[in-house]
Amino acid sequence: MALMFAIIQTAIVFFATQVLETAVSDSARLILTGQAQNGGYSQSSFKSAVCARISGLFNCSTGLYVDVRTFSNFSTISMNSPTDASGNVIDNFVYQPGGPGDIVVVRLLYKWPITMQLWNPKIVNMAGNQRLLVTTAAFRNEPY
Repeated sequence: MALMFAIIQTAIVFFATQVLETAVSDSARLILTGQAQNGGYSQSSFKSAVCARISGLFNCSTGLYVDVRTFSNFSTISMNSPTDASGNVIDNFVYQPGGPGDIVVVRLLYKWPITMQLWNPKIVNMAGNQRLLVTTAAFRNEPY
């Protein structure tokens, strides 16, 4: 019985990660094509666009973080750990969608609650019996 709960819980986390992965791909396209920049998107409005793609499965107001950063070239991309040593999210995320031809990294993070840690203790990777789901897209903006 415990094994079955662990398998189900792992499958749910995998499914949630796949949904978030699709959301980062779809929403990053708004930046890639210049729609977000030309539409005057802020971090909040970009987050709303992401949330429109994941509503129903995720609670955007309490668990979703959006981090959009611009880099000068692919070799200089460096992303800091989103958690501190205690497993708490370090909320220093920014929204820098860049311009035409810029290199951009879009990272979506979600604090997924783990309710039955007893049967699968390694699934928790942050404070508060949660698993931090992280999905990332790196690309060069189109010459919009």
